[in-house]
Amino acid sequence: MRKDKINVAIIGLGFGAEFIPIYQKHPNANMYAICQRNEDKLNEIGDAFGIEHRYTDYDELLKDPNVDAVHINTPIQAHAEQSLKAIKAGKHVACTVPMATTVEECRQIVEAVKETGLTYMMMETVIYSREFLFVKEMYEKGELGKIQFLRASHQQEMAGWPGYWEGLPPMHYATHCVGPVLALPRAEAEYVSCLGSGRIDENLIPKYGSPFAIETCHIKFRNSDLAAEVTRSLFNTARQYRESFDVYGSKKSFEWTLIEHEGNVIHTGEQPERVKTPDYAHLLPEEIQSFTSAGVYDSEGNQHLSFIQGSGHGGSHPHLVHEFVSALVEGREPFPNAVQSANITCVGILAHESAMQGGKIMYLPEFTLSEVSEVATS
Repeated sequence: MRKDKINVAIIGLGFGAEFIPIYQKHPNANMYAICQRNEDKLNEIGDAFGIEHRYTDYDELLKDPNVDAVHINTPIQAHAEQSLKAIKAGKHVACTVPMATTVEECRQIVEAVKETGLTYMMMETVIYSREFLFVKEMYEKGELGKIQFLRASHQQEMAGWPGYWEGLPPMHYATHCVGPVLALPRAEAEYVSCLGSGRIDENLIPKYGSPFAIETCHIKFRNSDLAAEVTRSLFNTARQYRESFDVYGSKKSFEWTLIEHEGNVIHTGEQPERVKTPDYAHLLPEEIQSFTSAGVYDSEGNQHLSFIQGSGHGGSHPHLVHEFVSALVEGREPFPNAVQSANITCVGILAHESAMQGGKIMYLPEFTLSEVSEVATS
């Protein structure tokens, strides 16, 4: 039964707190409950935003019949377990990236969604960033012509982050670069081949058994002549934070700036032009349009580190909220849905397996592929 107002619970109040006021102002959402193990932090956030329903126990929250949907913003190792618990409890799920850390976990989530008919959406920021929406608009207007190749990178120094990040295989957190190359043509990955390069500090290697400083992966698209390349680094690589996305078309090409806050570049033959990427707040309900261009929950600069390093995630947060909530209200699939999220996430998981085997071709499992895949490149 559809509802015009969705009761949302947010789990994890570090990065997750960024989304609270967006849900509060969305015309079809009710910011119903929050969940955090640290009771002091829970009450601090709850008091700041006037949220009545507060939980320190996730299982207790899932027993609340008034919760329609949960938005999960916890450490990546918890994503699959918490998503599955929520689906089995009858709740719709929005989950920050990645969907899971193993192929098997992705399969379980896809199957649970099919069995229950509930909604799952992976909240991938880059595919709702203003830069991506700018390229998507050009593509849909035919300005790019035929897409010939796509490239993306996500380079970030993770020193000083929580301990579970230390030594993480770069491609295990690759959705920020895999997402956009698949999302623009609404493509699916068929197989991948990845090489590792360099070596991280010896003390970082034992936790995950991954030695590589950089992993770079080629993705072959299903039912298409297209391929893409994605690059990922987490430690011991000197580079300003960068989430980049390049697309090469027969008429125009778009290249992400090399230095943050400089203009991106449009190529038309031999004539490059720097462009200022416009904001896309006009695509949103008026009540949440302001969140594309300003910090969300703390105007004094105390946003979550990922929000700061990622330059506000391209204004994507209100777009993500709107896509999830409107999909529930309208009774349609969000983008990316469970199958699409699994395809994006499994690219990274299998890419690391490929790198550990010297670039071996790894095929995406069938559960990550839609029954019909049609990719338009022009």
